[in-house]
Amino acid sequence: MHLTSRKYIFISIAMTNSDPPLLNHYGALFSSNSPQLDDPKNRLVIEECQLPLIDLSGLSNHDETVRRACVAAICGASSEWGFFQVLNHGISPQLVEQMRSEQVKLFKIPFERKASCGLLNNSYRWGSPRATCPKQFSWSEAFHVPLTKVSDEACYGEFISLRAVMIEFAAAMSKLAGLLGSILTANLGHGKEVIKNLCDEGTCFLRLNHYPACPISPEILGLVCHTDSDFLTILCQDQVGGLQLMKDSKWVTVKPNRDALIVNIGDLFQAWSNGVYKSVEHKVVTNAKMERYSIAYFLCPSYDSSIGSFKEPSIYRKFTFREYRDQVQEDVRKTGYKVGLPRFLVSGRGDLLTGSME
Repeated sequence: MHLTSRKYIFISIAMTNSDPPLLNHYGALFSSNSPQLDDPKNRLVIEECQLPLIDLSGLSNHDETVRRACVAAICGASSEWGFFQVLNHGISPQLVEQMRSEQVKLFKIPFERKASCGLLNNSYRWGSPRATCPKQFSWSEAFHVPLTKVSDEACYGEFISLRAVMIEFAAAMSKLAGLLGSILTANLGHGKEVIKNLCDEGTCFLRLNHYPACPISPEILGLVCHTDSDFLTILCQDQVGGLQLMKDSKWVTVKPNRDALIVNIGDLFQAWSNGVYKSVEHKVVTNAKMERYSIAYFLCPSYDSSIGSFKEPSIYRKFTFREYRDQVQEDVRKTGYKVGLPRFLVSGRGDLLTGSME
């Protein structure tokens, strides 16, 4: 970054306030770090992409050929892209609109209240508390709500109308996640009950995300580059855009589709499938003028569930979800980065992986 650009950022930080106080935290990181802000990985050529778009109505079609084609599209996209979009997913536009309206009202309350009033199981978080340099910083805020707390009246305070919408939305997302998970396990010759037996409402959660407009620098990320530490994630986003994923060693921008939900494979499905399904790096870029909202559902197993490959020889050693989460948190605490699945590779078997990884 040029010196003049760095000076501009310092001036902007000094003259601007934000809610939440992202600028204060980012400014402190920026001031205390001499390395350049930009990361070469963020400067790769960006192209807009159309993710595989799958109409889930094909799963209930009377024609077996259509049903099989729909299943093949889901499994193929999970292997080739690690991401895909779904239409006719069972979540009505009216419910999405209600959820978005309630979400906007929630994030509009002052930062001090969000941070201190214990809303949604006291799950409010913002920025990147463990960041040690600017490129580890996420320009966003979120509520991270376990499914077991979605129906708890005590979590909502004055936001009474949010509770009914959250209950309905979470149930619909859970149903969809279970359906997709069962299709992916059945494709590899295992019963549809595998996901049901592994996954636990106590560890699945909804995350309500808000990415405030960021006029400071386009190099600041709304959410830093990462893979998801779950089986699969379902994302409901607005039309602002900003999601990018790694495809063929370059970043591509996902074009929003008003009628679709985005699904991506998590680390645990990559491990369980022995690398057949891909957990792909992704990030969210900021917008200088527009704020962005999204809601993510994370399908996770119980903490003591053993995650092992569905076949041998296995690329990864067996591990529990608790062990995996603890290792991820330790890596982030020590280095600011998630290492993830490479920590669990069986020595000498990385060459068994097909296609691209993290």
